[in-house]
Amino acid sequence: MRQPKLRRAIGLMSGTSLDGIDVALVDTDGDTVVERGPARVYAYDAAFRDQLAAALETAKTIRQRDARPGDLAALEVALTHRHGEAVTRFLKECGIDRASVDVVGFHGQTVLHRPAEALTVQIGRGDLLARQLGLPVVHDMRAADMVADGQGAPLVPAYHAALAGSLPSDRRTYPVVFVNIGGISNVTWLDGETDPVAFDSGPGNALLDQWLQREAGIPYDQNGAIASEGGLLEGMAERYLASDFFARPAPKSLDRFDFPVPSPGSGTLEDVARTLCFVSAAAILKSAEHFPARPKLWIICGGGRHHPAIMADLKAGAGTDASVVSAEEAGFDGDAMEAEAWGYLAVRSLDRRPLTWPTTTGCREAVTGGVLSLPDNEEQAMTGTDR
Repeated sequence: MRQPKLRRAIGLMSGTSLDGIDVALVDTDGDTVVERGPARVYAYDAAFRDQLAAALETAKTIRQRDARPGDLAALEVALTHRHGEAVTRFLKECGIDRASVDVVGFHGQTVLHRPAEALTVQIGRGDLLARQLGLPVVHDMRAADMVADGQGAPLVPAYHAALAGSLPSDRRTYPVVFVNIGGISNVTWLDGETDPVAFDSGPGNALLDQWLQREAGIPYDQNGAIASEGGLLEGMAERYLASDFFARPAPKSLDRFDFPVPSPGSGTLEDVARTLCFVSAAAILKSAEHFPARPKLWIICGGGRHHPAIMADLKAGAGTDASVVSAEEAGFDGDAMEAEAWGYLAVRSLDRRPLTWPTTTGCREAVTGGVLSLPDNEEQAMTGTDR
């Protein structure tokens, strides 16, 4: 049997946690075959993280997706250069020949996401990155979905579907849900037969991280040490979980600021931290109300899988008829998955395969997307579908 054509792709992700750049290599046909390669994380320095955080405030004034008010234009160039430096370092550290890479999938940094206004903004210059690396770059993969009346997020479900098909037979239990706990959590429900069902499920690590940064000057709850000393503030948890967002039918997506950080004096550092962990887990479990059938397996990805309290709450709430496992227990790399996905999506974009479906973003029909930038300054919008 003839083997499918594989392309080598590097995926780049800088998520809502603003902590750095995830870089991962995949060899894939953009469909069912994925051969995962090395991955690295390159942290931002504290000063640049502060610049990105300030950019989120500046971006609130954006009304047109190509607008770059204030320092955003300069920051966009700086962010792009950092991504180029990360790829160059990655290639050197992993001994990868640059000429063997077919395409780079570049997410950029989301600074604004307002699906109700059909507005999403990811800063990052694909054209500049292509020239810096001397490689084709696919970027701006969310916009076409929004043109088709979609939410523009999440985009990772296509990759989750490929990974589910690669699970070993003793783990391939459908329905399966992939959960990504980043700043915002999102879920992908799969039954192995129909299109994925996916949506943002609620706050992930963002509330906890912002609470600790503001109240204690620390970036996150390392090893869950702070939350482990706290107790549940039931009233606070109930207020968060009473949000209309959870009753809203899927597909749906969130902006980082849709759920407010607890106000100063809301409780002790530890109690609020513990409560926000509970809210993160409870929001994920509530997502089952919008699935076609209850999942039998939950695979937890993203930074939140490292937090003992979040994982304990997920396992306690999933019930005895479902398993909750980390990405690593399922044979994957939970830290690299989103970067891998962006490489995989870049290949799908080149082949004009769907990146989103009505069941994942609410778009009118399955659509592809992205803009292909070449080192010689040529750009091409990727449109059309091939189901």
